Amino acid sequence: RGPGGRGGLRARSVPPGGSGTTGPTGDPGEGAAPGRPRPPAGPERPAPVRLEARGLRVRYGGVTALDGVDLPLVPGRVTALVGPNGAGKSTLFHCLAGTVRPVAGRVVLDGADITRRPAHARTRLGIARTFQEPAVFASLTVEENVRLGAERGRVRDAPDAATEQVLRLLDLDGPVRHRPATGLPTGVLRRTELGRALAGRPHTLLLDEPAAGLDDAEAAALARILAALAADGTAVLVVEHDLDLVAGIAHTVHVMRAGRIMS
Repeated sequence: RGPGGRGGLRARSVPPGGSGTTGPTGDPGEGAAPGRPRPPAGPERPAPVRLEARGLRVRYGGVTALDGVDLPLVPGRVTALVGPNGAGKSTLFHCLAGTVRPVAGRVVLDGADITRRPAHARTRLGIARTFQEPAVFASLTVEENVRLGAERGRVRDAPDAATEQVLRLLDLDGPVRHRPATGLPTGVLRRTELGRALAGRPHTLLLDEPAAGLDDAEAAALARILAALAADGTAVLVVEHDLDLVAGIAHTVHVMRAGRIMS
């Protein structure tokens, strides 16, 4: 990581092999950084799957990026994708977000095939996303960026209320709300981008390396927010290299290699 990051990965943060379900189960604090929440146990009977990848295949030239991948996202749970670079995590993420179209397989929402729906249409359907590099409008203020999410998502009649709620949730309701996004620290930019995604009141949240560039305090705050969103019924997918963050919040961890989910 660059300046302000948190060092390298520790493989012990995710239990090896097994079911793919993770989270600290041993002594207090094992596997999770101090100050971060343990992943909640979740409901005994998880809610029905809303967004799901079924048999996705993607090829780039002669390279198979996804090789028949299935992935269900369950409301009220945090699902994490981990694995080495080139494993297919980002390609799977983009298929779900609508920015990559598979050559085979389907993306299904509430039983309907949305494979050919573009990204902006999926936003209207309640699927929000963030990017590896914070994607905000530099000339707009923090508040204006968040408001765009309310206007482009599922909010129709109360964008002001949705904007204020998210600004408070992400501690962006102070003077920083009036500052243009250009030149703001990485942590503020990531909160602004997350706020824009949340202001549309999505039922499914796709996060692409949300902890990149954050310091320990910022990552701990992010973990608490994601845990709260899941507890409120949001389906959360996290593609992340920070295994400490993953161990602290994810109900299920899937390891990808060579375009397949191995566990």
